[in-house]
Amino acid sequence: MKKLVPILFALLLPFAASAHGPSPQKVTETITIKAPPAKVWALLSDFNGMPKWHPAVKASKVEKKGADTFRTLTLKDGGTIYERLKDKNDASMRLKYEIVQGVLPVSDYYATITVKPGANANESTVEWMARFYRKYKLNPPIPAGQDDESAVKAVKGVFQPGLANLKKVAESGK
Repeated sequence: MKKLVPILFALLLPFAASAHGPSPQKVTETITIKAPPAKVWALLSDFNGMPKWHPAVKASKVEKKGADTFRTLTLKDGGTIYERLKDKNDASMRLKYEIVQGVLPVSDYYATITVKPGANANESTVEWMARFYRKYKLNPPIPAGQDDESAVKAVKGVFQPGLANLKKVAESGK
């Protein structure tokens, strides 16, 4: 009997491991911008200002619902993303938001954008970090495009061009 218990445990362990659902994902992208932190923060802290610096965002509409602030981002390809502002801290130059619903293949998405002084004078470091799960929360089989790899790829596809264009806009002097 003593030998049977470890054998049964070893046989059932793979099933228990796959039964837990999706694993949390995290994407962090950082960029150095040759502009003072206050200038970069002015662009990022405007919760309605994403169309000014993100190349995929065509329009933004902000609305208040009680104490909460929401924005609807309309993308150039026609999709939309509905987000809620979680926190905006001007002193620490940090913005936190979550996706309520949208076209990205993610769920439980929570992100933070932070601006810090760079290594040199008039330089900023921007970090954009998100934690999320894939869109499909159940166990396999996972529908195409709703897996972990698709979720990470989609978030990087938002962050990388967004930060590159933020750098271009902030450094342009406009």
